[in-house]
Amino acid sequence: MYSDFEKAFDKVPHTRLLSKLLSYGISNLVINWIQDFIRSRRYRVRVNLSYSLWNWVTSGILQGSVLGPILFLLFINDLTEHCATYSEIYLFADHAKLFLTHS
Repeated sequence: MYSDFEKAFDKVPHTRLLSKLLSYGISNLVINWIQDFIRSRRYRVRVNLSYSLWNWVTSGILQGSVLGPILFLLFINDLTEHCATYSEIYLFADHAKLFLTHS
């Protein structure tokens, strides 16, 4: 099975990412800095001349930043560990290849 993590950077939940970083033993100081980096964004939607209320962004990693790809890799770091029980998995950039060989 081939998988393309299309829009994957947009789907990373901030709470789960920060929890994983904490479980890796990253210091609270660094985690607080990362939290400020990813959570200090708001959005609203415009349709014609009408605007929605402002909402906080609760998922997604900024693309185009140096930190973005590192945070994404840390987020999916345990993917191979969880899939290895059922199949072999190879990761490359934002793609995954899972396969199982039967004898």
